[in-house]
Amino acid sequence: MGVTKEQVESTLKTKMIPSHLEVIDTSGGCGASFVIEIVSEQFEGKRLLERHRMVNAALEEEMKSIHALSIKKAVTPSQWKQQQETEASQAAA
Repeated sequence: MGVTKEQVESTLKTKMIPSHLEVIDTSGGCGASFVIEIVSEQFEGKRLLERHRMVNAALEEEMKSIHALSIKKAVTPSQWKQQQETEASQAAA
């Protein structure tokens, strides 16, 4: 049996303590493929590869049933704020 979106969210919320988390089940409901966008202070001072490894490690148990995991964004709160401001100013232009 696959993993649910709620299981992925619960695990990441517990282990990564994100200020923003978006999990999208792209498998059509079978729980084999997810896209994740996560903002966490735990990413401070870490390179992108290290951040992705942290997310994969947090989901170690779930990864046994997940076929594909796409980490769309893994950023710090300050990076997230800057991205949101940039997107807002571009939308206003």
